[in-house]
Amino acid sequence: MPEPSFPPPRIALVTGAGSGIGRATTLALLRAGWSVVLAGRRAEPLQAVVAEAAAAMPDAGIPARTLAVPTDVTQEAGVDALFAAAVARFGRLDLLFNNAGAFTKGVSIEDMTLANWQQLVDVNLTAAFLCTRAAFRQMKAQVPQGGRIVNNGSISAHAPRPGSVAYTATKHALTGLTRTAALDGRAWNIAVGQIDIGNAASDMTAAMQAGIRQADGSVKVEPVMDVQHAADAVVHMAGLPLTANVLFMTVMATAMPFVGRG
Repeated sequence: MPEPSFPPPRIALVTGAGSGIGRATTLALLRAGWSVVLAGRRAEPLQAVVAEAAAAMPDAGIPARTLAVPTDVTQEAGVDALFAAAVARFGRLDLLFNNAGAFTKGVSIEDMTLANWQQLVDVNLTAAFLCTRAAFRQMKAQVPQGGRIVNNGSISAHAPRPGSVAYTATKHALTGLTRTAALDGRAWNIAVGQIDIGNAASDMTAAMQAGIRQADGSVKVEPVMDVQHAADAVVHMAGLPLTANVLFMTVMATAMPFVGRG
């Protein structure tokens, strides 16, 4: 039986690939013909996503098009090893999806511990910086030069929830990282954009379907959307030629609170 044919190799690296938006985006990229490096803290969820893809696309050459690399992306050495493994396997990098992120239980500023603050800064911001830096180094050096970086922002990059000081601060900072990297990447054919996702159904949004505190102090159930819509949006951004860039895109459950969180 002849091997299936694919478009020219396009290599993506997805952080936080073992669950939620990262899992959905990994599967969507594989369906679109990309090869994908899956990064996450634990090997088992990454391997489960690879197995899921292989079962869903048995003739698509999934084992040859995937590489699962357990990685703590908050650690410089781990990120360097991740990118080295990706290039050793596939030879280049065309897309980085900075998706890894964390959220803590809502607390008022005076009750936010330094440990929780630093945890979110490390996961939501420092990890994205480390991966973006590594991607820039690779994309500048490879031939042909260039590539694309998509950062997973949030509705909270625009408007906060009550009791979310650390999460909101890191997501606002991620917007600054996106803007600066987009500017700095121009000279090297590196396109950088951000997708701000609101209430995509995942483990992180489970509380919203049980009821979550609103700006007026009430607790309300919030609408959510299928996570596949967010994944499809990332694939759309990734599929553009490098002469075009979606700098910012907001994809949200239509009826969720957003503007003013009202």
